[in-house]
Amino acid sequence: MNKDIFNYIVVFTALFLIGFYSHNFIIISNKITLSFSLEKTYHFHAFFSALVCVNLRFFSKNEKVKPQLGFIYLGSLILKLVLFSVVFYNPLFTIDSFKNSEKISLLIPVLIFLFFEVIFTVKILNRK
Repeated sequence: MNKDIFNYIVVFTALFLIGFYSHNFIIISNKITLSFSLEKTYHFHAFFSALVCVNLRFFSKNEKVKPQLGFIYLGSLILKLVLFSVVFYNPLFTIDSFKNSEKISLLIPVLIFLFFEVIFTVKILNRK
């Protein structure tokens, strides 16, 4: 179990480092200005995705909770959406309109971390 948790942390840290710095390089090289902190967005998704996977791994050891892991994961996705909206309230809801580059820059970290979060969740759910 410790090896799995270590793997989750390493993967999400690597995703943060590779994703953020390559995304930031593209933003800077195209001289695009964002109305929000790209680094904070990547930090939020990396931390929360790692937290979800680690918690699901712990819950998977409990036989009473194991059949409900899928519902727990769905609840964590809703919680992630709500917390993201709360943490990034100003850039999301106070700006009149986003440029396409800003919309894409918000969506890319969501998709990257969600993809790997789902892969790890499926592996946890398929364990016997």
